[in-house]
Amino acid sequence: MGCCTPVTRTCSGGMRPGRAAVPPEHDQVLLSGGEFLMGDAFDEGFAADGESPVHAVRVTPFAIDVTAVTVAMFASFVEDTAYVTVAERERSSAVFHLAVAAERADIVGADPAVPWWLDVRGADWRHPHGPLSAAEPDHPVVHVAWEDAMAYCGWAGRRLPTEAEWEYAARGGLDGRRYAWGDELTPGGRWLCNIWQGRFPYAKTGEDGWLATAPVRTYPPNGFGLYEVAGNVWEWCADWFAPDFYAHSPTVDPQGPRDGERRVMRGGSYLCHASYCDRYRVAARSANTPASSSGNCGFRTVSA
Repeated sequence: MGCCTPVTRTCSGGMRPGRAAVPPEHDQVLLSGGEFLMGDAFDEGFAADGESPVHAVRVTPFAIDVTAVTVAMFASFVEDTAYVTVAERERSSAVFHLAVAAERADIVGADPAVPWWLDVRGADWRHPHGPLSAAEPDHPVVHVAWEDAMAYCGWAGRRLPTEAEWEYAARGGLDGRRYAWGDELTPGGRWLCNIWQGRFPYAKTGEDGWLATAPVRTYPPNGFGLYEVAGNVWEWCADWFAPDFYAHSPTVDPQGPRDGERRVMRGGSYLCHASYCDRYRVAARSANTPASSSGNCGFRTVSA
């Protein structure tokens, strides 16, 4: 738990069947696959995250979304299936305290360990900051639990990326680098990802122009043409999380542990900052329970 992982939740739900009608903006890039070095080559990660040892992994060819799934894409899925997300069923979700757009009565709780996360009644994918907000179609969809992402994948004929596929794709061909674009965070003084600027978690200077999510394709793509693989929103992966998995990971198309309590999230979010959570590094890992949702977690999909 930390700046990027709010309170966890467990629950279950369902969806009525629908036809797959993937929106035309659901562009993908076909990657030829290959071998790369997975993990933290700089020894900068949190020990509990298990970013080491660095190990060689080979992934077979796959296609991955150019951007995170947007609000517009997710709306097409919901319109077609009448799916109700975990946050909607639970009638609340986690919102960062500076972004809340709700009456005081709708702020129903906070975790003392991470008081900047508030449980807000009426926060969901349509209302990312609370009931007084409205989602923008070209922003990444948030307040989607892992099980919501899986439901979308089932409708779209896609799947979530494995953690290895995600890191291979996010590196964009730059093996062993700290970030998706190189080793400097702001080369030439230029912000290349949507992360926190200022004093976390109380004051954001907004040097990049965004308090919370930015529209997809706001920042330059990586070497494979993928946008926002660092910052903006965390992205769910298919794998269960285990901090010791890298020590015995298969070398070809690893699928993660057989079971677990939390699912892997990758990429960091608009809340990550070097003073607390620098998980916008391309090797960085985090995890949350499959039924947890928040205002800084989304997903992208892959197909074989």
